Amino acid sequence: MRQLTSLDAQFLNVESPTTVGHVGSLIILDPSTAPDGEWTLESVRAVLEPRLHLAEPFRQRLVQVPLGLGRPYWIDDPHFDVEFHLRELALPSPGTVQQLGEQVARIHSRALDRTRPLWEAYVITGVQGGKVAFYTKVHHAAIDGVSGAEILETLMDITPEPRVVDPEPVPYAARQMPSALWLARKGLASVAVNPLEIARTLPKSLPYLSQLPGATNVPGAQLLSETAEAIGRLVGQTPVPDKRTLHAPRTPLNGTITAHRRFSFGSVPLSDVKKVKNHFGMTVNDVVMALTASALRRWLLDHDALPDRPLVVAVPVSIRSDDEQASNGNQVSVMTAEIPTHLQDPQARMEFMRDSMAEAKLHFDAVPASILQDLSAVIPTALSGLAARALFKLATVPGLLFNLFVSNVPGPQLPLYIAGAKVEGIYPVSAVTDMTGGLNITLFSYDGDLDFGLIVCREMVPDVWNLIDYLKDAMTEMVQLVPGAKPTTRKTASKKA
Repeated sequence: MRQLTSLDAQFLNVESPTTVGHVGSLIILDPSTAPDGEWTLESVRAVLEPRLHLAEPFRQRLVQVPLGLGRPYWIDDPHFDVEFHLRELALPSPGTVQQLGEQVARIHSRALDRTRPLWEAYVITGVQGGKVAFYTKVHHAAIDGVSGAEILETLMDITPEPRVVDPEPVPYAARQMPSALWLARKGLASVAVNPLEIARTLPKSLPYLSQLPGATNVPGAQLLSETAEAIGRLVGQTPVPDKRTLHAPRTPLNGTITAHRRFSFGSVPLSDVKKVKNHFGMTVNDVVMALTASALRRWLLDHDALPDRPLVVAVPVSIRSDDEQASNGNQVSVMTAEIPTHLQDPQARMEFMRDSMAEAKLHFDAVPASILQDLSAVIPTALSGLAARALFKLATVPGLLFNLFVSNVPGPQLPLYIAGAKVEGIYPVSAVTDMTGGLNITLFSYDGDLDFGLIVCREMVPDVWNLIDYLKDAMTEMVQLVPGAKPTTRKTASKKA
């Protein structure tokens, strides 16, 4: 049994009729490498069940503390039934990638059942080209990007033959649900401890409150931050860096979202990214952001909505140390950067992006990495759901914090298999909210490619597949600026998605 961290709890609290708090992935597989060339729900179950103990969230469900006296707990589900979580469906012919994206969007827009472990997995057959798909979703309260990738990898092998996994040291046995009285006692105990934890962590983070995106929109935040900074100077704390203010322009991507989603996905070769990176003195992430800027520029021009100043992106950053376990909860922070959608010349966009990301990193490194966790702990548990949803609304008035999220999750650079079927692409399916904007771009590096997943509010971005095309065109354009370089030729049909 483990209590959610304050930041984990916020991912539960932001859910509403139009916002879900889970994240997912769409995996494209080639069943020809599986036994007898077949890959079904039973194939997945045969590999997953012996490995459930390697992925703690798969068998744990939430229990709430009465009267909101404390944050919820993860407990072993006494009624765990893997059949509830594993599902199968088939696409109608011809099973195009667009049809697959539409089906994933529909499933992804549905909230998870909080009376059970917060995950679902779908085997999707009938995908064009003889492929199959495997879509999973897990609540963000249970995982972050890095721990989610680690959990997904428990299903995967480096050969078509699944590896033999050591059995669980102590066989799983269903336990009774804790009583309301026991939970209330635990909640009261955590209420007593919480002020001590806040007193230990908050003083180092509070002076940086005004540095957070949108802090100026929250009444009293600026004064509180300045007061804490002044006290910190008196006791010899490190001076807070000068405030960095970014102004996100209004775009069709920003506003009140609906409950409906669309999803598109596709890949660009990592070798092309590295050609550009090496020639222009960039990082892989710099190139990703330049690709994003180029694609968004074209999309905004399509809609006659290109601002005359840069867009602002929020970039999640893992702060998980190498020895921290996934069970430690979300270990993530956010940095913001400008992206040069306002510049017409592609080389100028790359140079701007390189400098912008360097500035963003300097600012991020100057702020305590744990600031989101520290400040989340301040919100009283009984009010945290209301506070989180109100903050998401308040943070966009009077000015935007940023225009969209762009997240880059590192992954393995070798072929992987699930139940014998070769994994050909791993496409993230993230989340959109009123605060984060109607478009989220997340990518996962896998086996020589960057696999992009774009989730959008359906009404804001009805033409989300155009953005995938624009990302690929931008990659070609950037490679052509490298003397003697040529874009990599695609070899497999699925990677043309």
